[in-house]
Amino acid sequence: MPTFNAAPHLARSLAPLVPAVADGLVRELIVSDGGSNDDTIAIAEGVGARIVTGRRARGAQLIAGAAAAKASWLLFLHADTALADDWCADAARFLAQPENGMRAGAFRFAFDDSSFGAHVVTFWVAVRNRMLALPYGDQGLLISRAFYDSLGGYRDLPLMEDVDFVRRIGRARLLMLNAHAVTSAEKYRRDGFGKRSRRNLVLVARYFMGANPSDLAKRYD
Repeated sequence: MPTFNAAPHLARSLAPLVPAVADGLVRELIVSDGGSNDDTIAIAEGVGARIVTGRRARGAQLIAGAAAAKASWLLFLHADTALADDWCADAARFLAQPENGMRAGAFRFAFDDSSFGAHVVTFWVAVRNRMLALPYGDQGLLISRAFYDSLGGYRDLPLMEDVDFVRRIGRARLLMLNAHAVTSAEKYRRDGFGKRSRRNLVLVARYFMGANPSDLAKRYD
């Protein structure tokens, strides 16, 4: 889990993982922090997470977290995303199928918001996943270590590290799981659901057309 000043959301995001630790599904919980100066580290340590520190860049933080992991399966999750209660059973079924050793699973997208704008964005995310097989990082990613390594892992990109990796996984090797990843809508409420969605779409389109991720990151910030 990559973090930077994630304290407002971190307890909510970590809570669904704790029972999975007790059940043995989650063997290690790694928080890859980019220099937080709030209570992020204290919250993570409070649930027994291992802390990895480095420069603030989500691609680099994901790489560092994966490098520190010792388990044969990896689950990447954003710090403002909480998995729904049924995620453990869903993930366990995925892990139990041998053919999934060379596939990856992403969760279905949801907001912690019931407004009309949230429903509209959620609908179009589902369309994007169905038509393009392009889940973003806020949907989590479940992947075996062997498959992750065979693809070269995440790249140290300032933006679009999730899109880059999912494109290398490919449609045929990507499965949408049944459980939901519930993401905070705080940024969408602040910027406007329509405005933020359009901005993200433009950035992804520019990336597909060859724009430099560093330039896109400046626009994103």
